[in-house]
Amino acid sequence: MAERKRMNTASCPVARALDVIGDRWSLLIVRDAFDGVSRFGDFQSSLGVARNILSSRLKALLDEGVLEVQPASDGTSYQEYVLTPKGQSLFPVIVGLRQWGEGNLFRRGERHSRLVERGSGRPVAPLEVRSTDGRQLAFDEWVVVKTPG
Repeated sequence: MAERKRMNTASCPVARALDVIGDRWSLLIVRDAFDGVSRFGDFQSSLGVARNILSSRLKALLDEGVLEVQPASDGTSYQEYVLTPKGQSLFPVIVGLRQWGEGNLFRRGERHSRLVERGSGRPVAPLEVRSTDGRQLAFDEWVVVKTPG
């Protein structure tokens, strides 16, 4: 298989982000880490991914500082993969993908998992893009400004 072209020097933040988390397995690993999965075998069971692919994606997420390895919290000799602050900052990305999927990929009444607040059990409010003064921005109210250089 041909090695994919790296985007880590691209001037576009989206391209750089996709270079780190832009494949299905990496995003699903991050999703599972948010859901409390932390051990290699548990990731493998949850995802049904081949060991070599899982190893490769975990290594890449470690190298990029999205995950870190810690000794197992239960005192066993296992290690656990945990989200770093950089990884935790992906929470809105995962929520946005989840909410987009809920709104566009399920038929009315079709069963799916839900994201709710731990304390109240209420659904998490839809994400919104807001201006610096707090107004919700519509799709046509923004523009990307490319910096020279």
